[in-house]
Amino acid sequence: MTDAEHLRRFEDHSLPHEQWTHRAHLKVAYLYLQQFSFAETLERLRIGIKAYNAAHGIQDTPTGGYHETLTQVWLQLVHATLRQFGPAENADAFFDAQTQLSSRRTPLLFYSRDLIMSAEAKQAFVAPDLALLPLVK
Repeated sequence: MTDAEHLRRFEDHSLPHEQWTHRAHLKVAYLYLQQFSFAETLERLRIGIKAYNAAHGIQDTPTGGYHETLTQVWLQLVHATLRQFGPAENADAFFDAQTQLSSRRTPLLFYSRDLIMSAEAKQAFVAPDLALLPLVK
């Protein structure tokens, strides 16, 4: 699937739920960062993920659905990686080269499990308690 098709299918909610993986989330962030500022990308991700979830019947629960802190953490990590290494010919090539972004455990380098899994972190961004996140410029 091309980058444009991936983004279109996310935005129109036709991307099958089983394809809405960690990498698929990050690809949307990467593709938005190619077009928009960090702040605009964050807003588009918030709205888009919530709308996608609603369209697929994914409910917000204490352990599922939209997670504000994780959304911001991953966006900051993709942004920092993009600034450090530059874009690739497409999103898949970028993530194939930047394997550090493939582990869903990466936020645990910055957050204790209790904090990142807290209801507070799910509802609103909370600062990390173990290490600073990369700066967003």
